[in-house]
Amino acid sequence: MFRIKVVFGLILLAFFLVVIRLFYWQVLQSTSLTQAASQQYFHTLDIAPLRGNLVANDGSPLVANKTAYLVYAEPKKIEKKDEFAQRISELLGLTKDLVSTRISQEDLVWVPLKHKVDEETSRKIKELKLEGIGFEKEGKRFYPESSMAAHLFGFVGSDINGDDKGYFGLEGFYNLALRGKPGSLVQEKDARGLPILLGSGRRIMAENGQTLELYLDRTVQFIIENKLKSGIEKYGAKEGLIAVMDPKTGGILGAAAWPKYDPSQFDNYPSSLFPNPLIAHTYEPGSTFKTLVMAAALSERVVEPSTEFNEDGPIKVGPYLIRTWNNEYHGQMTMIKVLEKSSNPGMVYVQKKLGKNKFVDYIKRYGFGEKTGIDLEEEAEAQIRKDSEWKEIDLATASFGQGIAVTPIQMLRAVASLANDGVLLEPHVVHKMIDASGKTIETKPKKIAEVLRPAAAKTITEMMINAVDNGEAKWAKPKGYRIAGKTGTAQIPVEGHYDENKTIASFVGFAPADDPKFVMLVLLREPTSSPWGSETAAPLFFSIVKELFAYYGISPKD
Repeated sequence: MFRIKVVFGLILLAFFLVVIRLFYWQVLQSTSLTQAASQQYFHTLDIAPLRGNLVANDGSPLVANKTAYLVYAEPKKIEKKDEFAQRISELLGLTKDLVSTRISQEDLVWVPLKHKVDEETSRKIKELKLEGIGFEKEGKRFYPESSMAAHLFGFVGSDINGDDKGYFGLEGFYNLALRGKPGSLVQEKDARGLPILLGSGRRIMAENGQTLELYLDRTVQFIIENKLKSGIEKYGAKEGLIAVMDPKTGGILGAAAWPKYDPSQFDNYPSSLFPNPLIAHTYEPGSTFKTLVMAAALSERVVEPSTEFNEDGPIKVGPYLIRTWNNEYHGQMTMIKVLEKSSNPGMVYVQKKLGKNKFVDYIKRYGFGEKTGIDLEEEAEAQIRKDSEWKEIDLATASFGQGIAVTPIQMLRAVASLANDGVLLEPHVVHKMIDASGKTIETKPKKIAEVLRPAAAKTITEMMINAVDNGEAKWAKPKGYRIAGKTGTAQIPVEGHYDENKTIASFVGFAPADDPKFVMLVLLREPTSSPWGSETAAPLFFSIVKELFAYYGISPKD
């Protein structure tokens, strides 16, 4: 009886092993086996789809495709292979040995020789009238506006298989949507690998990539690109960034960075230039951060614009002394004056009124410490301290924008919430996605949080207007306009301490203040003409504002 059970068990085990094996071959390996079988009976040549275009908010092309060709050979039709290889290699810029190796593969119907061959070269090859040469149209990235907005767009290179792949910016983030789906040429072959002329042959059409319509305004982009270049030269800055956003939608109207690169020749530039400073670099915001801290205190009603603070000297925080930026003290002053004079001791007072928990909470509400979700590849997170790690001195210095790291897009979005009645939005570059059939998917404004009471947002706006009208940079402000803004000057941390001679000068603001059309951030790294934001970033900001007002048809008021 025992032996019968053992034999029965072994038979049952063998049965299950057979079932499992059949499942493996027929289900798990079905696709690969089908492909292997297909390769025994068919030759396939992939046809690349046209990559989707990038267009501005008016539909004008920013990144498009110009006609190029995949040049391929049909080895079985080539009689004089050595002569063929010699003549083709010269025109394609390939070595003769490489071409010879490829066309010697007699078992293949088609052999790709080179992708992205321009029309002029293709015409010269066609004039040779060589037997066994073929062409398939494909796209090659073309930039009608040259290197404009290169950091926003990114570039197209090749992956490990030699196929097009987007890197950085929109090209990287939307690579799947932009690349489309490849097609193919399929030809049945016999046992010797020769094509069966009357056999099964078909063309599977490629599906082109989706077109991306951006929020980007070509005129805005043109203005800030030119102004940034002249500002870098005028103020002797090492690097620079200007970004413009619509505070009511979160749409990026323009973004320019310096130094920049040409995406059509990206392989001629160092890779350090490719990450977009708007999203990938961090910095300490300095006094521009004061607007956000003051707005939080106003929203929590722990201060009013008329609340007074006695700035009679440095303020002591533990063993440290917090001084004003110019070592001048103004005695009794309101919160309006604290912002106007950019008082560091005054902001420490405001932070203490808020208290640690609310102060840290508002930093998080503004979106610092996490990614904004902008649709660009390579966004940095810029982490903040854990709640338990905030010391008294950390809270004090963060109140005036030192000792806290942010990305420019985080700062731009946070200030945009002040211009949008306290509502924080997710920033976006792409407005619409349009597929080959014309179907459109629109990116609508996405609300993240109500950071402030609307009344507090309006109050801080008035205080920022006063800071512009009466602050250190008032000489540069265009007359007749209500502009809300704030300068910033932050020392650069180097190896555990601050470099006294190197700064990041910035200005952030929005206009017209009563109905903002744009919010803008200007950053200059290590300006040499002056370290102060009021003497570099602010006048650059106002020079751009003048041109934007003219473009939007906004007239000054008496």
